[in-house]
Amino acid sequence: MLDRNDVIESKPLNRSLSAAKAAKQDEFYTQYVDIQKEVEAYLEFDPDTFRGKVVYCNCDDPFESNFFKYFAANFNKLGLKKLITTSYDGSPIAGQGTLFPEYNEGNGKRQKPKALAFIIEHVKDEDGDGAANVTDVELFLKHNKAARSALKGNPDKYPGGDFRSAECIAFLKEADIVVTNPPFSLFREYVTQLVEHGKKFLILGDQNAITYREIFQLIKENKLWLGVDNGGTKWFQVPDDYDIQTESRKKIANGVKYFSMGRIMWFTNLDHGRRHQVLPLMTMAENLKFSRNMKDKGRYDRYDNFDAIEVPTYKEIPSDYDGMMGVPITFLDKYNPDQFEIMGSFNAGTHGAELGATMTEIVTKGKTMNWNGPVISKTPLYKRIVIRHRRPAKGKKE
Repeated sequence: MLDRNDVIESKPLNRSLSAAKAAKQDEFYTQYVDIQKEVEAYLEFDPDTFRGKVVYCNCDDPFESNFFKYFAANFNKLGLKKLITTSYDGSPIAGQGTLFPEYNEGNGKRQKPKALAFIIEHVKDEDGDGAANVTDVELFLKHNKAARSALKGNPDKYPGGDFRSAECIAFLKEADIVVTNPPFSLFREYVTQLVEHGKKFLILGDQNAITYREIFQLIKENKLWLGVDNGGTKWFQVPDDYDIQTESRKKIANGVKYFSMGRIMWFTNLDHGRRHQVLPLMTMAENLKFSRNMKDKGRYDRYDNFDAIEVPTYKEIPSDYDGMMGVPITFLDKYNPDQFEIMGSFNAGTHGAELGATMTEIVTKGKTMNWNGPVISKTPLYKRIVIRHRRPAKGKKE
């Protein structure tokens, strides 16, 4: 899931042994099936989403990256103009076979790989079997060294392959769509770079990124939204010595070790059909009568210090309430910008002043503090998104 550059600090050449160990613990690789499921959802909405486009995977070692394998195998089906991948450094998940003889140490092992760029402009039937697939890509890259090049980076600041290096930024400028699993610890900086360069993107991230001020502002302005496959748990390949303390989050299949994470979501600015599905809702009275969360209470709670109602889950959003409503951040997976308007957010007691919440004195864990997030019966609430219904102007039909 996370790339090597997840642990690069501002002085990457001075990393300690402990930082190197941490880097190894941040090595996750996205499964092919998860990439395929997400990408093909966009094709259902628009079959030409990737046609004629330059796709850039800038956190991906093609020796292990399923992003590279998916786009290489489906190069012609998607109608790509070009596929570019850049890798930071070697992966502890090695020995999966080498594409290039010069990296072969024998016995199926590879040398410590370098930071490399790979560029594919066509996929043809190289082996004469009547089909063009990833095997043909392997043959092409073996016989065409010009399709790959070493990345030197900016030695005084960023190592070769770092997405912030001048070489990688040059590739980014050439790209139309960026698709990858970027470094979570640098997620703000990574997304900011994509937005500054006006790129389309489809990337994985932690659900908590929604609460970052920079990311939420993009969501609020409909410049970024969630992708399609965000439910349930995703399994990621990890090194054999990766320490997984919870047995239920670990599995080994065909000798490969996997680690599960339940808060991983797709972030994108590519349109898809699910984003425009109307969320079916009951009225306030119906929710109070039939909703399990509401019928025992017999009311919607109102915030003490803010003119809005508290909605426990997206299912209890009342269809007939025109005021502001506070909903959990998980609502964004159901967010339809044609149906709702995002007014703002509360994050651990911050951002409240922007929405008109008054500062309230609360007592939590035996300490008295001022809080400008939502409060119900003197109890502070944390992460909430504030929404309201979009209604047609008077005289106009929906």
